[in-house]
Amino acid sequence: MSKDYYNILGVNKSASGEEIKKAYRKLAMKYHPDRNKGNKEAEAKFKEISEAYAVLSDQEKRKQYDMFGAEGFQQRFTQEDIFRGFDFSDIFQEFGFGHFGGRKRGGGAGIFENLFSGETGDSEYRTKTDPFGSFFGGFSGGTGAIKGRDIIYELPVHLEDIVQTNQKTISYTIGGRHEQVKVKIPAGIADGKKLRLAGMGQSGPKGGTPGDLYIKIKVLDHPLFKREGDDLYLNREITFSEAALGTSIEVPTIDGKRLSLKIPAGSQNGSKMRLKGHGMPRMGGGGKGDAYVKIQVAVPKKLTKRQKELIEELKEVDL
Repeated sequence: MSKDYYNILGVNKSASGEEIKKAYRKLAMKYHPDRNKGNKEAEAKFKEISEAYAVLSDQEKRKQYDMFGAEGFQQRFTQEDIFRGFDFSDIFQEFGFGHFGGRKRGGGAGIFENLFSGETGDSEYRTKTDPFGSFFGGFSGGTGAIKGRDIIYELPVHLEDIVQTNQKTISYTIGGRHEQVKVKIPAGIADGKKLRLAGMGQSGPKGGTPGDLYIKIKVLDHPLFKREGDDLYLNREITFSEAALGTSIEVPTIDGKRLSLKIPAGSQNGSKMRLKGHGMPRMGGGGKGDAYVKIQVAVPKKLTKRQKELIEELKEVDL
């Protein structure tokens, strides 16, 4: 289920950083575990508002969230991604709470500085799968429940597969069971991006919630096109005479079209011609990148007798 972080904190989309911090401070004071020992609803709410604050108080994460929307953002960012490197200690110091998840304030980093370091909670496994596990265990005693392990499935795709939104069926084995699931692949998705399928990972020990299934996209190399961001690059050879006099060549596009490209007279080796809007779709909307045709002037390794004579004549006129 997608999460509206603005709604969770009770602020509008134009809220300033200070307004977001103020809203989080108010809610955190209300739902903090020190004030709600054993209250599972307050625990869930505290996790929710902390996640919202971690995103909206970070300029880059907020930009991504606004660009892709709640669902698109949560497909790209795991909870580990959201909290990694984030420091809540400054705002908690204003609350006057004496410890952070079982550690004294003076005893080094707080719980939020170690969410994914493996230094808090029962084990590295616990902190990486449930970043709040030891935090609530330290304040409310906890239930011993542990979130199940996440699964990462690498899905190879061709560039042609992501020219438009696509759907693939994947198969994987979990707990001795054979599972199949349909995955929606967004148009223009980048290599290495992860799609999150919540609750489809390993079962949680001691009644914990299941882990998640992450589909990690592996974009395969293409025989013709090289991708850089949303742009595509294609090499095309022409002869010296074509470069000098100008010509027209036919070039393919990633979506299966063939276009006529005019090469101006006097084109140099390595020059690039742009095909506007014929690159990859920009993920989340916003049109497409461009395609660039890089011109390579071919130099023949062998010449016929007639060709050699003509080139000798050109040499005589400094060409």
